[in-house]
Amino acid sequence: QVQLVESGGGLVQPGGSLRLSCAASGFTFSDYGMNWFRQAPGKQRELVATMSSGGSTTYADSVKGRFTISRDNGKNTLYLQMNSLKPEDTAVYYCRRTPRWYDSVVYWGQGTQVTVSS
Repeated sequence: QVQLVESGGGLVQPGGSLRLSCAASGFTFSDYGMNWFRQAPGKQRELVATMSSGGSTTYADSVKGRFTISRDNGKNTLYLQMNSLKPEDTAVYYCRRTPRWYDSVVYWGQGTQVTVSS
């Protein structure tokens, strides 16, 4: 079955960096686009970054120039490199397999907490 497992979250000071990982299994990882979302307390889940199966990327304006999404198809792993972190980046970060029109289920990871605080 499809599994997505995030890791790499933690507590970091403003201006610091973290790299999140999302280990995928149960499907042909290289065939799918992948997304990073985040959800802060009391807020809706928002799309942070997307990487297509072909390697093209898009970012939310709030993270453009600071975050980089990447993937290693040999390791079935998605990454999110986060630099110049701000307190407003504090959230639970989730990876998601980009759903196709015929998918009956949308697959998410369990999330990893990122806290940016001094």
